Amino acid sequence: MPAAAKPSRRPPRVAATAQSMADKQREISISEFFTKNRHLLGFDSPAKALMTTIKEAVDNSLDACEEAGILPEVLVEIQPVGNGKRNGAEVETVLELEAEPEKPSRRKGATAPAKEERYRVVVEDNGPGIVRQQVPRIFGKLLYGSKFHSLRQSRGQQGIGISAAGMYGQLTTGKPVVIVSRTAQQDRGHRFELMLDMKKNEPVVQKDEECDWERPHGTRVEIELTGSYKRGQHSVDVYLQQTAVANPHVRLIYRSPRGDEMIYPRAAAELPVAAHEIQPHPYGVELGMLLRMLKETKQRNLSGFLRHEFCRVGPKTADQILETAGLPPTKSPRHTDQDEVQRLMDAIAATKIPSPPTDCLSPIGEPLVLAGLKQRLDAEFTTAVTRPPSVYRGNPFQVEVGLAYGGGLPADDLAQVLRFANRVPLLYQASACAIHKAVLTNNWRSYGLQQSRGALPSGPLVIFVHMASVWVPFTSESKEAVAHYPEIVKEIRLALQEAGRQLQIHIRRRVRERDALKKQGYIQKYIPHIGDALRDMLHLDESERSEIIATLTDTLERSRKI
Repeated sequence: MPAAAKPSRRPPRVAATAQSMADKQREISISEFFTKNRHLLGFDSPAKALMTTIKEAVDNSLDACEEAGILPEVLVEIQPVGNGKRNGAEVETVLELEAEPEKPSRRKGATAPAKEERYRVVVEDNGPGIVRQQVPRIFGKLLYGSKFHSLRQSRGQQGIGISAAGMYGQLTTGKPVVIVSRTAQQDRGHRFELMLDMKKNEPVVQKDEECDWERPHGTRVEIELTGSYKRGQHSVDVYLQQTAVANPHVRLIYRSPRGDEMIYPRAAAELPVAAHEIQPHPYGVELGMLLRMLKETKQRNLSGFLRHEFCRVGPKTADQILETAGLPPTKSPRHTDQDEVQRLMDAIAATKIPSPPTDCLSPIGEPLVLAGLKQRLDAEFTTAVTRPPSVYRGNPFQVEVGLAYGGGLPADDLAQVLRFANRVPLLYQASACAIHKAVLTNNWRSYGLQQSRGALPSGPLVIFVHMASVWVPFTSESKEAVAHYPEIVKEIRLALQEAGRQLQIHIRRRVRERDALKKQGYIQKYIPHIGDALRDMLHLDESERSEIIATLTDTLERSRKI
């Protein structure tokens, strides 16, 4: 007889009602969302979390220094903090309450999480400092910043990065973020200890006190977190090295957890060209955004709205758009219905409007790309190309490419691709990035390099690609890959082809020189035999033979120099 089935241990299903489901509904704060989805911000592994924390802090430092007209000097330090381990369990802190560590599962096959090291990340700069009242919100509130609504090139965009790094440190160690800041107007510095209330997305100030600080102005951030320090392609060391390449005006001091100190000196003594804010371009505005702009504008008529709320729209262009849309120029923007807004959108698309201005961009420039490559890489040949500005969805962008070839670069490996967006290195998600796709699909064989189908070229080559834009279309909030817009991929390919032609000239010259040296070697090898044959045929003595060999060698040397 079959064995009796074991009774189920699960409790019986209780049917939910509309009222019980309604009682469970509540608002979710942005902090709570990213607490459970921190992989979207770049905190999905211990090693990446450490690198992302440093990246966000360094980006803020460089943006602040450049905006204030100060040549940046940035200190990055990673300090091991004792053992500091909690068996890999995270500490979720809301205000000052600490939850119990998660107990390992007793199910068959379940394993305890891997242990992680605890570090204190320190990033200090000589920037303008932060006003005391703004410190808590900048470091203790997600989606709080000054760059999201401004159309000009900057590293930060969303106001998430540094506060998310503090949130990650709070989750994994329960420790507050420590900030020391001093402005030029202050006699003393100010020291804060902040926590993040994740249910309300609000900062909680634990300490707010004056302190003595040797810097006349600047900011210092300390975040204690659990992470993993590793060396390799995706390490903090590589990120800082590439940051120095793309920002030759920065002096960078790096102290690793092993006690090593690396100093990256400036390769340029001038700040990049300042990027100026511009108005949105009509081609980059969608229907919903246009509706909101019409409701919020201070202009009294549609003609003034088009001329003052957008760039590249003058009186003639505004009249042409309104005539095509069949709308009177004197109509109030606030009293337009959705049908009229749709006609306005169609008229904008049908009107030829000049491209937006490009003074909102601050490219590195060919001389500084070359300076950065030459200072950091041991290469025999370098070249750089800066493309003219272009536009995607009404947003200006500019592509720069640099190539370094030969010298001390590894000859037996695939080419190394250095990806940058607004001077920030992109180390992860290469396969999802438009930059990597453009490099991969370029025909490098036509420039004298070896390349297998569907692979990067092989040889001693480093490929530098930088995209500067008022709004980089990243594929996620972690800002590691550029979206595949056709306009962006096309510009990258054109820049790679232009730089590739210059590399091709160098490689062909090297081939000719190598062939000439090879032929010269053959001739030098047989010159003594020619001398012996002439001596025997002409009955010459040894001195005459030596004179003939010397003459032939001298003639060969003169022809090689020619």
